[in-house]
Amino acid sequence: MGPRGPYGRRKECSTHIEAASNQETAVAERERQLSPPFGGVFVPKTTVLDRDAVARAIRRMAHEIIERNEGLQDVCVIGLQTGGVPFASAIARQLRDIEGTEVLIGKLDVAFYRDDINLRPVLPEADTEITFDVDRRIVVLVDDVLFTGRTIRAALDALIDQGRARAVQLAVMVDRGHRELPIRPDFVGKNLPTRRAEVVNATLDGVQLGEMQRGHQ
Repeated sequence: MGPRGPYGRRKECSTHIEAASNQETAVAERERQLSPPFGGVFVPKTTVLDRDAVARAIRRMAHEIIERNEGLQDVCVIGLQTGGVPFASAIARQLRDIEGTEVLIGKLDVAFYRDDINLRPVLPEADTEITFDVDRRIVVLVDDVLFTGRTIRAALDALIDQGRARAVQLAVMVDRGHRELPIRPDFVGKNLPTRRAEVVNATLDGVQLGEMQRGHQ
Protein backbone atom coordinates (compact mmCIF):
# COMPACT_ATOMS: atom_id res chain seq x y z
CA MET A 1 0.00 0.00 0.00
CA GLY A 2 2.24 3.06 -0.79
CA PRO A 3 4.38 4.65 1.90
CA ARG A 4 3.98 3.16 5.33
CA GLY A 5 2.64 5.30 8.13
CA PRO A 6 4.26 6.10 11.46
CA TYR A 7 5.05 3.26 13.79
CA GLY A 8 2.73 2.79 16.72
CA ARG A 9 4.24 4.15 19.91
CA ARG A 10 5.05 1.75 22.73
CA LYS A 11 3.42 2.33 26.08
CA GLU A 12 4.27 1.17 29.55
CA CYS A 13 1.59 -1.38 30.39
CA SER A 14 1.28 -4.66 32.16
CA THR A 15 1.96 -7.77 30.11
CA HIS A 16 -0.40 -9.65 32.36
CA ILE A 17 -3.73 -10.59 30.88
CA GLU A 18 -6.65 -8.41 31.93
CA ALA A 19 -10.34 -8.71 31.22
CA ALA A 20 -11.52 -6.78 28.18
CA SER A 21 -12.40 -3.33 29.47
CA ASN A 22 -15.50 -1.28 28.83
CA GLN A 23 -13.23 1.34 27.29
CA GLU A 24 -11.95 -1.12 24.66
CA THR A 25 -15.52 -2.03 23.74
CA ALA A 26 -16.52 1.63 23.57
CA VAL A 27 -13.62 2.47 21.27
CA ALA A 28 -14.56 -0.38 18.94
CA GLU A 29 -18.16 0.82 18.86
CA ARG A 30 -17.09 4.38 18.13
CA GLU A 31 -14.94 3.28 15.19
CA ARG A 32 -17.77 1.24 13.73
CA GLN A 33 -20.18 4.17 13.95
CA LEU A 34 -17.75 6.40 12.07
CA SER A 35 -16.55 3.92 9.44
CA PRO A 36 -18.01 3.74 5.91
CA PRO A 37 -19.67 2.11 4.17
CA PHE A 38 -21.65 1.01 7.20
CA GLY A 39 -21.16 4.06 9.43
CA GLY A 40 -24.12 4.70 11.70
CA VAL A 41 -26.08 2.79 14.31
CA PHE A 42 -26.13 -1.01 14.12
CA VAL A 43 -29.62 -2.50 13.99
CA PRO A 44 -29.55 -6.26 14.74
CA LYS A 45 -31.75 -8.61 12.73
CA THR A 46 -30.53 -12.08 13.75
CA THR A 47 -28.54 -13.39 16.70
CA VAL A 48 -26.01 -15.93 15.48
CA LEU A 49 -24.18 -16.63 18.76
CA ASP A 50 -25.12 -15.59 22.27
CA ARG A 51 -22.63 -14.71 25.01
CA ASP A 52 -22.22 -18.32 26.16
CA ALA A 53 -21.63 -19.55 22.61
CA VAL A 54 -18.98 -16.87 22.07
CA ALA A 55 -17.26 -17.94 25.29
CA ARG A 56 -17.27 -21.59 24.15
CA ALA A 57 -15.81 -20.61 20.78
CA ILE A 58 -13.05 -18.65 22.50
CA ARG A 59 -12.19 -21.63 24.72
CA ARG A 60 -12.07 -23.91 21.69
CA MET A 61 -9.78 -21.55 19.80
CA ALA A 62 -7.49 -21.34 22.83
CA HIS A 63 -7.19 -25.14 22.90
CA GLU A 64 -6.50 -25.15 19.15
CA ILE A 65 -3.75 -22.55 19.56
CA ILE A 66 -2.10 -24.67 22.25
CA GLU A 67 -2.39 -27.84 20.16
CA ARG A 68 -1.05 -26.18 17.01
CA ASN A 69 1.99 -24.78 18.82
CA GLU A 70 2.54 -27.72 21.20
CA GLY A 71 2.18 -25.40 24.17
CA LEU A 72 2.71 -21.69 24.62
CA GLN A 73 6.47 -21.30 24.43
CA ASP A 74 7.27 -18.07 22.54
CA VAL A 75 3.56 -17.49 21.82
CA CYS A 76 2.15 -13.98 22.16
CA VAL A 77 -1.31 -12.63 21.39
CA ILE A 78 -1.89 -9.31 19.63
CA GLY A 79 -5.35 -7.86 19.10
CA LEU A 80 -6.12 -5.59 16.16
CA GLN A 81 -7.55 -2.22 17.09
CA THR A 82 -10.34 -1.91 17.71
CA GLY A 83 -12.65 -4.91 17.45
CA GLY A 84 -9.97 -7.54 17.91
CA VAL A 85 -8.68 -6.23 21.24
CA PRO A 86 -11.45 -7.59 23.51
CA PHE A 87 -11.21 -11.00 21.82
CA ALA A 88 -7.42 -11.03 22.18
CA SER A 89 -7.80 -10.37 25.91
CA ALA A 90 -10.34 -13.17 26.23
CA ILE A 91 -8.24 -15.67 24.26
CA ALA A 92 -5.10 -14.83 26.22
CA ARG A 93 -7.00 -15.26 29.46
CA GLN A 94 -8.17 -18.71 28.35
CA LEU A 95 -4.63 -19.67 27.37
CA ARG A 96 -3.45 -18.70 30.83
CA ASP A 97 -6.23 -20.65 32.53
CA ILE A 98 -5.57 -23.79 30.47
CA GLU A 99 -1.78 -23.82 30.65
CA GLY A 100 -1.27 -22.02 33.95
CA THR A 101 1.17 -19.52 32.48
CA GLU A 102 0.93 -15.85 31.58
CA VAL A 103 0.87 -14.93 27.90
CA LEU A 104 2.29 -11.73 26.46
CA ILE A 105 -0.48 -9.60 24.99
CA GLY A 106 -0.47 -6.45 22.89
CA LYS A 107 -2.58 -4.19 20.70
CA LEU A 108 -1.84 -3.29 17.08
CA ASP A 109 -3.22 -0.24 15.28
CA VAL A 110 -3.27 -0.64 11.50
CA ALA A 111 -4.97 2.65 10.58
CA PHE A 112 -1.97 4.15 8.79
CA TYR A 113 -1.27 0.93 6.89
CA ARG A 114 -4.69 0.56 5.30
CA ASP A 115 -5.33 1.18 1.61
CA ASP A 116 -8.54 3.03 2.53
CA ILE A 117 -7.02 5.34 5.13
CA ASN A 118 -8.78 8.36 3.63
CA LEU A 119 -12.17 6.71 4.13
CA ARG A 120 -11.86 5.53 7.72
CA PRO A 121 -11.47 7.35 11.03
CA VAL A 122 -8.15 7.43 12.86
CA LEU A 123 -8.85 7.21 16.58
CA PRO A 124 -5.99 8.57 18.71
CA GLU A 125 -6.96 6.34 21.63
CA ALA A 126 -6.72 3.20 19.46
CA ASP A 127 -2.95 3.06 19.14
CA THR A 128 -0.33 0.32 19.21
CA GLU A 129 0.69 -1.04 22.61
CA ILE A 130 3.36 -3.72 22.32
CA THR A 131 5.85 -3.64 25.18
CA PHE A 132 7.74 -6.79 24.22
CA ASP A 133 10.01 -7.81 21.35
CA VAL A 134 8.17 -9.80 18.68
CA ASP A 135 11.39 -11.11 17.15
CA ARG A 136 11.44 -14.92 17.00
CA ARG A 137 8.02 -15.17 18.63
CA ILE A 138 4.89 -16.90 17.38
CA VAL A 139 2.40 -14.07 17.02
CA VAL A 140 -1.30 -14.86 17.13
CA LEU A 141 -3.11 -11.93 15.53
CA VAL A 142 -6.70 -11.63 16.70
CA ASP A 143 -9.59 -9.80 15.03
CA ASP A 144 -13.34 -9.82 15.45
CA VAL A 145 -14.54 -10.32 11.86
CA LEU A 146 -12.62 -11.44 8.77
CA PHE A 147 -14.19 -9.97 5.64
CA THR A 148 -12.22 -8.84 2.58
CA GLY A 149 -8.82 -9.51 4.14
CA ARG A 150 -7.59 -5.94 3.70
CA THR A 151 -7.36 -5.26 7.44
CA ILE A 152 -5.18 -8.35 7.89
CA ARG A 153 -2.93 -7.33 5.01
CA ALA A 154 -2.47 -3.98 6.74
CA ALA A 155 -1.84 -5.77 10.04
CA LEU A 156 0.95 -7.84 8.52
CA ASP A 157 2.65 -4.68 7.27
CA ALA A 158 2.27 -3.06 10.69
CA LEU A 159 3.59 -6.15 12.45
CA ILE A 160 6.68 -6.33 10.24
CA ASP A 161 7.57 -2.84 11.42
CA GLN A 162 7.50 -4.16 15.00
CA GLY A 163 10.03 -6.92 14.36
CA ARG A 164 10.63 -10.26 12.68
CA ALA A 165 8.24 -12.80 14.11
CA ARG A 166 9.07 -16.49 13.73
CA ALA A 167 5.49 -17.18 12.62
CA VAL A 168 2.21 -15.31 12.38
CA GLN A 169 -1.12 -17.03 12.95
CA LEU A 170 -4.59 -15.53 12.58
CA ALA A 171 -7.53 -16.03 14.93
CA VAL A 172 -10.92 -14.47 14.17
CA MET A 173 -14.23 -14.71 15.94
CA VAL A 174 -16.18 -14.68 12.66
CA ASP A 175 -15.15 -15.51 9.10
CA ARG A 176 -17.90 -14.08 6.92
CA GLY A 177 -16.31 -14.74 3.53
CA HIS A 178 -16.12 -12.33 0.54
CA ARG A 179 -12.33 -12.30 0.50
CA GLU A 180 -10.57 -9.89 -1.86
CA LEU A 181 -7.07 -11.05 -0.91
CA PRO A 182 -5.63 -14.58 -0.46
CA ILE A 183 -5.85 -14.62 3.34
CA ARG A 184 -7.13 -17.52 5.42
CA PRO A 185 -7.47 -17.72 9.22
CA ASP A 186 -5.82 -20.43 11.31
CA PHE A 187 -8.43 -20.35 14.09
CA VAL A 188 -12.11 -19.47 13.59
CA GLY A 189 -14.84 -19.08 16.15
CA LYS A 190 -17.66 -19.19 13.60
CA ASN A 191 -17.79 -19.56 9.82
CA LEU A 192 -20.75 -17.42 8.80
CA PRO A 193 -21.95 -17.22 5.17
CA THR A 194 -23.29 -13.72 4.53
CA ARG A 195 -24.51 -11.44 1.81
CA ARG A 196 -21.98 -8.74 1.09
CA ALA A 197 -24.37 -5.95 2.12
CA GLU A 198 -25.06 -7.49 5.53
CA VAL A 199 -23.25 -6.24 8.63
CA VAL A 200 -21.75 -8.59 11.22
CA ASN A 201 -21.43 -7.31 14.78
CA ALA A 202 -19.14 -9.49 16.90
CA THR A 203 -18.53 -8.72 20.57
CA LEU A 204 -17.97 -10.77 23.70
CA ASP A 205 -21.71 -10.44 24.32
CA GLY A 206 -22.65 -12.16 21.08
CA VAL A 207 -22.58 -12.22 17.29
CA GLN A 208 -25.40 -10.63 15.33
CA LEU A 209 -26.32 -10.03 11.72
CA GLY A 210 -27.99 -6.76 10.86
CA GLU A 211 -27.67 -3.45 9.10
CA MET A 212 -26.40 0.05 9.78
CA GLN A 213 -28.79 2.98 9.96
CA ARG A 214 -27.23 6.34 9.30
CA GLY A 215 -27.99 9.72 10.75
CA HIS A 216 -28.14 8.62 14.40
CA GLN A 217 -24.54 9.18 15.46
